[in-house]
Amino acid sequence: MGAAASSSTSRSSSLTVGEKVCAALIPCAVVLEILIYGFASCFDDRRSSPVKPGHTFDDVTRLAHNSPFSVNEVEALRELFNRLSNSIITDGLIHKEELQLALLNSAGGENLFLNRVFDLFDEKQNGVIEFEEFVHVLSIFHPHAPMEQKIDFAFRLYDLRRTGFIEREEVKEMIVATLKETGMVLSEEILEEIIDNTFADADADMDGRINKDEWRNFVIRRPQLLKNMTLPSLRDVTTAFPSFIFNTGVDD
Repeated sequence: MGAAASSSTSRSSSLTVGEKVCAALIPCAVVLEILIYGFASCFDDRRSSPVKPGHTFDDVTRLAHNSPFSVNEVEALRELFNRLSNSIITDGLIHKEELQLALLNSAGGENLFLNRVFDLFDEKQNGVIEFEEFVHVLSIFHPHAPMEQKIDFAFRLYDLRRTGFIEREEVKEMIVATLKETGMVLSEEILEEIIDNTFADADADMDGRINKDEWRNFVIRRPQLLKNMTLPSLRDVTTAFPSFIFNTGVDD
């Protein structure tokens, strides 16, 4: 037991501050990848009833124009959204229970990480995820998305109380929640070390919280953080998930 603890501490001390914070951001990107791949399998079930599109071609074209996705890719994402948004309640909107069913294979119970992911998708804060919100959030993880969008999303991920600051307790809550979901284990000592080092390096005015400018400067000095905010599979949705092609109704 002592040897294992010593080995864990040794591995921790060999990591840079940026690498330790990266470990806390990775789960968010991983969960979104799981969401996409998990529901992509729905298209392999030819027995599934088709879902009536809730958006016009003009809507799809507008979304493509304002995102890194092509028109065909937005159509593909609409198919994915339709499956997800009608998995429990057939209303063309994603409810928290439906997102939880997709990510955790269960529609009940409270989960901090799930709640945070849902809140970030639910940009209007009206309790449901609309298609435009779905596309917008996924576009942030696109390889061609602007760096500023990725930086802002990562900030909001940790700003649990929406105060405009990242506080120590918020970082700890999110790290603990994401580690729990991914099955990773860190000792309390290593967890506190990650948080201490993060604030020592990011909290420039040493007021015990990280504002948006401090976060931006911190992330820019550590570009590896942004690598965890990118899903390569979103570079070409129709290539990553060929079954989408059979469900889209347009040609680029």
